[in-house]
Amino acid sequence: MPTSIAYFVNQYPKVSHSFIRREIAAVEAQGFEVLRIALRGWDAEVVDQDDRAERSRTRYLLRQGLRGLMAPMLRQLTARPGRFWSALKLAVRMAARGERALPYHLVYLAEAAQVVEWCAAAGVRHIHAHFGTNSAEIVMLAQCLGGPSYSFTVHGPEEFDKPIALGLDEKIRRSAFTVAITSFCRSQLYRWVEQGAWDKIAIVHCGLERGFYAGAPTLPALAPRLVCIGRLCEQKGQLLLVEAAAQLQRQGIVFELVLAGDGEMRPQIEDRIAHHGLQQQVRITGWISSQQVREELLAARAMVLPSFAEGLPVVIMEAMALRRPVLTTYIAGIPELVIHGENGWLFPAGDVERLVQSMQSCLAASPEQLARMGQAAQLRAVERHSINVEAGKLVRLFQAHATPQAQALGMAAPAGGTR
Repeated sequence: MPTSIAYFVNQYPKVSHSFIRREIAAVEAQGFEVLRIALRGWDAEVVDQDDRAERSRTRYLLRQGLRGLMAPMLRQLTARPGRFWSALKLAVRMAARGERALPYHLVYLAEAAQVVEWCAAAGVRHIHAHFGTNSAEIVMLAQCLGGPSYSFTVHGPEEFDKPIALGLDEKIRRSAFTVAITSFCRSQLYRWVEQGAWDKIAIVHCGLERGFYAGAPTLPALAPRLVCIGRLCEQKGQLLLVEAAAQLQRQGIVFELVLAGDGEMRPQIEDRIAHHGLQQQVRITGWISSQQVREELLAARAMVLPSFAEGLPVVIMEAMALRRPVLTTYIAGIPELVIHGENGWLFPAGDVERLVQSMQSCLAASPEQLARMGQAAQLRAVERHSINVEAGKLVRLFQAHATPQAQALGMAAPAGGTR
């Protein structure tokens, strides 16, 4: 019988979470049954057919509102009062150091109670959460209530911005293991937990399936088109990119820039595009599907992403796997994948002049140079980010740390007292 595990995500599916969908599919292909649990996402607009299929497979904690969580919480209190009070004290302690008030953490406790019951009913032996935010706290509280062992993947940059408020140290100590997506990410976790817990932290990269890049053209497009893919938000640096585009226009350089995505900063970005008279050169697509992302990358000679803060953007590895060089900032885990002059151009974050120079170099590059860089990009991305290889690392960790079968199947039994 396949081992059952659960994946827990704050919102799933989501246009920017296709890497989680790929990871789940690869873990299932290696012999696991996966219960998908999310807080929300049942009513979100999704444009990708695979995301719609995932939505039908996912259970949602908040679908019935907060009232629907009261019964599971009362059952946990009645069945195992000792464990419940331990979990309540942990929630209070997390609230004392966090940004959110205690009522939020009490809701997390109620959500954790429902997670425990769903996991027990499905025979789940381990829960893996993505992101070190509230999703990691909920699975930690679920374990404290008597649920299965847990782990979580840290991506950044949000976790790096407020590690104390998120209680990263507590989450790492209590976890069976913690995943960092890059060496840089692991180094940041080392900062916030004692050295004795360092061996809990493993590196597992986000992965790409072969079908994403198989059959892609061997040569980058020669049109003077650059594409920036990502949520329109402060950390991605699109406002700086528009300023760089304005400089290119003033120099008389012919180019097209596609901003693929949407987000909270779209009005400001559109204002700057209009201010510089760039409506003919710069286009915003809005949210697009994974297939459309692939098509935009293939139609461009390179991808540009002038991020101010990151973990390691999945879209960089996607672009490189499709033989597209990348123009991006040398921050966080990006230089672990992008090598300046070999498979892309790196420049300092926030430096518009160096961004302009990189864009000029890319637009002036010969077909032969683009082909060499594109081939080098694909080789490096595929070598470091094969989904089957990375999922295999996770599978071995799940096998080593999953809650024993007997305990997992009995964890929601209505017996009183602690266990």
